[in-house]
Amino acid sequence: MRVLNIHGVNDVRLDPKTPTPPGDADVVVKVKACGICGSDLTYIKFGGIHRPEGGVTPIGHEAAGEIVAVGAGVKDAFVGQHVVINPMNTPSFIGSGGPEGAFSDEVLVRDARVGDSLLPISNDLPFEIAALAEPLAVALHGVNRSKAKPGDKVVVFGCGPIGLAMVLWLADRGVEDVIAVDLAPERLERAKEMGARHVINAATENLRERLFAIHGSHHYFGRDVANTDAFIDAAGGPNILSDVISFIRHQGRMVITAAYMKPVTISLGAMLTTEMELTTAVGYPTEMSEVVAALPRLQTKLAKLISHRFNFNDVLKGFEIAATPQSAKVMIQFEDQPA
Repeated sequence: MRVLNIHGVNDVRLDPKTPTPPGDADVVVKVKACGICGSDLTYIKFGGIHRPEGGVTPIGHEAAGEIVAVGAGVKDAFVGQHVVINPMNTPSFIGSGGPEGAFSDEVLVRDARVGDSLLPISNDLPFEIAALAEPLAVALHGVNRSKAKPGDKVVVFGCGPIGLAMVLWLADRGVEDVIAVDLAPERLERAKEMGARHVINAATENLRERLFAIHGSHHYFGRDVANTDAFIDAAGGPNILSDVISFIRHQGRMVITAAYMKPVTISLGAMLTTEMELTTAVGYPTEMSEVVAALPRLQTKLAKLISHRFNFNDVLKGFEIAATPQSAKVMIQFEDQPA
């Protein structure tokens, strides 16, 4: 057995692992696919999360696999069952500071509950598609928080895996006028595949001018504002919030899903005059089951979210690629191969 552990700042290693026997309330899942998340990259950059002195942080939380052991007290679970792990509903929040991480040959799901921390999938659904459920749920929660509906004009900042998934969900619910904004041409092309009607490369184009040209603008309270209904920030750029405040329309909406590690300066006066609605979105309090149910219907389109695939033996190479702007979702696949 092996597990990917953070030992310190920018120090991540594939270590040997002694399996923990499952208790009566636990299930062991043989991991078949696990996606690399931006959170994983952040954990590595900062030396782990909740890492004890001299200890490690096991990582990996976007996982799907097959149950190989079931505790006597677990209902509705059986050996051979294919499942998606919902890490937010596990006691240790798998892969985010607890004793388990899903970048491992097998992962212990403590206090397992089918339909809650374990979501069954059909045996014909590819594991790599099932492993997209967690980031898709994050994206859906952000879209839900934006209150976007058919007929709205929406801008999504950031075309990493979460931003791309947001574009997909917006298109799926009938929001046709979506602009995707990013700095990488490769990601903008993927955004078009996910359903973005327009894209803006903020590295080479004037964001304000292009936005006004696409969505239109009008004069309000002494300034020109965009006709855009909602903005979603999945990028975390230092100027995004202040830019949006400068041109958001009256009672326009903005949702921040990006993780900001430093304070940003904003104009409360400009916010006051527009009565803009500013909120945040984190995780997926209620969305995971809905996402899992939608996977079979969307799997052809979802496959386009995966830009790179690596075997678990090469997981560290996968992390190198995931840190580049050319990547979308980097998927780690687990096969019965020797280390």
